[in-house]
Amino acid sequence: MLDLQRLRALHAVSVHGTVGAAAAALGYTPSAVSQQIAKLERETRTVLLEREGRGVRLTAEAHQLVAVAGELLAIVERAETELEERRGLPAGRLSVAAFPSAARGLLPPVLADLAKRHPALDARLTEVDPHLSVDLVAKGAVDVAVAHDWDIAPLPAPAGVEQAVIGDDLCDLLVPSGHPFAGRTAVRREELGGERWVCQPPGRVCHDWLVRTLRTAGHEPDLVHTAEENPTLVALVAAGLGVALIPRLGRGPLPEGVVEVALDPLPVRRLYALWREGAARRPAIAETVRTLRAHWAGVSGRRGAQGA
Repeated sequence: MLDLQRLRALHAVSVHGTVGAAAAALGYTPSAVSQQIAKLERETRTVLLEREGRGVRLTAEAHQLVAVAGELLAIVERAETELEERRGLPAGRLSVAAFPSAARGLLPPVLADLAKRHPALDARLTEVDPHLSVDLVAKGAVDVAVAHDWDIAPLPAPAGVEQAVIGDDLCDLLVPSGHPFAGRTAVRREELGGERWVCQPPGRVCHDWLVRTLRTAGHEPDLVHTAEENPTLVALVAAGLGVALIPRLGRGPLPEGVVEVALDPLPVRRLYALWREGAARRPAIAETVRTLRAHWAGVSGRRGAQGA
């Protein structure tokens, strides 16, 4: 008989792409996930993973098992949802995915609040890129995701995924204290030509939004430095190495030498909670979404306590 936990481990590797990422999502060690899959290979007398460079590749037999595993896990989820719905209280394990600044600036108080009010609920956070999190929800790898989009780059929501608006996060222009814009109350987008920019790497949502915004205003961006984390971008601005457009969520206090200037019109990104269609019947998901929206009012009201 096939073991559900071993199928879950194989399914996670298929969704997340590597044993390490699957382990992080499941809350196991990579060794534990490898052992589960090795046992599944012995049970099925089939090779399921093959080495490919530094990673692994699923065999055709593995993909067949993954499809079956997805169906079984969906059945288990429905059963758990129905039981939890009958009890009427949030309970069980709940996986939450959030992009970095939401994981830093919004989720800690939300998770603490849920743990205090609902001790039977085991909510676990994973930090991921916003567009990846949508796919993880669609595939059933996470229960709830916090993602965002920009005014000129809407977030695609695939069929079978529902969403609710959490709130709007504002974005400011950060410049070195000696910059000509430092004494201004606002700067128009048309004035941004010729600036040296620090931003996130290509392929990240914030990077793509910056490039599209500047090109829409008639400027070809000069991207001189890239970094994954907003604190690094802020440090580069403080060193006088460029300017940056950084959202407020999770940004933290600005260091000496960095000045915040409003951009006209003010850039906005919208935060969403996403879950699989029908899963909001589960009290744990409904309560998590409600708590996210309730805490957003306090987080968004603290100017400078927020960014991407």
